[in-house]
This record gives sequence, C-alpha cells and structure tokens, in this order.
Amino acid sequence: MTTGAQSKARPRAAIVVLAAGSGTRVGAAVNKVLLPLGGKPLLAWSVEAALAVEGVDPVVVVCRPGERERVAVALQDSVGERELLLIDGGGTRQASEQAALDLLAPRIADGSIDVVAVHDGARPLSAPALFSAVIDAARDAGGGVPAVPLPGLLPIDGDTPPGSLARLVGVQTPQAFRAGALAAAHASAAAAGFDGTDTAAAYAEFAPSADRTVRVVPSTPRNLKVTFAEDVRIAERLLGRAPGLSSGR
Repeated sequence: MTTGAQSKARPRAAIVVLAAGSGTRVGAAVNKVLLPLGGKPLLAWSVEAALAVEGVDPVVVVCRPGERERVAVALQDSVGERELLLIDGGGTRQASEQAALDLLAPRIADGSIDVVAVHDGARPLSAPALFSAVIDAARDAGGGVPAVPLPGLLPIDGDTPPGSLARLVGVQTPQAFRAGALAAAHASAAAAGFDGTDTAAAYAEFAPSADRTVRVVPSTPRNLKVTFAEDVRIAERLLGRAPGLSSGR
C-alpha cells in the first residue's frame, strides 16, 4: 500500500538480443539465427529465455537491415503478450548495440531502466536463470559477465606460472551492465574510435570508474554460440537432453 505520493516503481532491466549477423560461417544462405533448431527458429530460443526473466521490460531484438519483417514472422509464436521491440542494427556489433541503446535512451534517462543486458541471438541455450544472475551482478557491482573455465590452454608468452591455467576463462553472453554507465561508455568509446568485440570490452575501458567493476558469473560450456554447421547439430543434441530449456525448467 502506498500513502501520500505514490512510491516510485522499481526500475526494470532491458535485454537486447543481437540478431544482425549472417549465415556465412555456418554455411547457410540465410541469417543463422533464422535456422531451424528444435522445431522453431534458433533466435526464438534466446528471445523466449529473455522474455521469461522476471523484472525485464522490454526485450529488444536488433535485426540485420532488411530482415525485420522476417524476424517478426519467426518470433510471432514466441512473444505472447510481452513487449518485444525490433530495430535495425549497424555494420558492427558496437553499432548494433548503439542502435538499441538509442532506442532505450528515454527510459534509461528517466531511471525506469537501470540495467541493460546484451545477448548474442546465436547462443540459443542460455537459460533465464543465467540472464537473472548477470542482471543481479550488474545491479550489485556494475557489470556481470558469464564465463566458463578453459583448462588446457597455454598463453603464447609462456610466462604463466604452473597451476594457474585453470584461471583462464571463456567469456559468453548475456552480459549485463548498469544502464547509465553503459550508455556513457558507448559514447566515450565512439568518441575515441574504439570498436570492441563484445560489450564488456567497451564497458571495462570507458565506463565511469565508480561503475567499472565487472563480476564474473559462472556458466557452462552448454551455453554455446552457433558459429559453424556442427554447432547446430550439437545444440540439437543438447536440447534433446534437456526438454523445456527455453523456459528454464
């Protein structure tokens, strides 16, 4: 119950799903996120997981220019009553992220969105629980990035002490960050001509110092990214072992 002035609504998180890539390396004639996987488009798995996360509004899908209508058709059975925004991306990952941030800018400015999570639509096996974990980490620390240990890798400089190789990790998505700090980091990165390979790179380099901490959130190798044709087959097998993955069950 509220008395006097209405209590301010709790800020929400936004999830951006990047789907502006291509099918070149996977050997497909279409954008790989539109390939079939487990009876529906590959992209639908990521979008359904994002829509299932509590406290998220909206979910934004960044499309390759010219594909927005096709993406809308691919996702029509996944949306239900939730808000899903489709926008065109740019020529680079960072440009696509910027398009999403521009769309969300009014809600970031008025404080109704306090965290933005960015996810590769080509990672179809990310569960809602992982989205929630990185969003919580971002609220608490500044940023949250899922990572998985990469044992057996050897740095080329040869200076890593014995026994420390287990600390090498592979970074995944979704990656979540405080919204205002992420917007500021993107603006500073653009001014500096910086074009990062993932969201965390620009954030760690250019976010305001008070928000710059990025917490590692444990993940697993099953959160794979579909890059090559064999990855689609692996994802199919993993989905066959875990029915209901898209809803986090």
